[in-house]
Order: sequence, then structure tokens, then C-alpha cells
Amino acid sequence: MPIKSYLVRPHDGKFSELLNELSQFQGCDIIPSTNQEVAVLVTDTQDEIEDNKLLSQINAIESLKMLSMVSGFDVDS
Repeated sequence: MPIKSYLVRPHDGKFSELLNELSQFQGCDIIPSTNQEVAVLVTDTQDEIEDNKLLSQINAIESLKMLSMVSGFDVDS
């Protein structure tokens, strides 16, 4: 199962909106910064197909300005 972590940044003034939209997706854990408009997003999916679908959905969020992968690995079952 692919597990990946990202840094996410919103467009100006859209941090709450971005966090809300990300929280709607299954397989996502969001850790928001307490002093900046940035968050860590950790995704955990069953396979590459599900991972690619989730990434497409995340990239379609209008309040998202930047998505930068920090780490990724695949755990063999």
C-alpha cells in the first residue's frame, strides 16, 4: 500500500477551505501548522490505482496552491 506525505499550501486566504476539502477524502490525514498557512498531508491507499485517483482529486481542489511530496514508499502486503 502506498503511503505518501506532502506539504500543502493554499491560495491566499483559503487555508480553512483547503483543510475542509482535504478532510473529505478517505485515506488522508491532515496536520495543519499552528503558525503558518501550511499543512502536512499523509495519504494511505490500497494500491497505485487508488493512489493516482486520490492524487488527481487532490490536485483538482481550487483552494490548493502547492502540493509537494516529501516522502513516499510502498509497503508490500
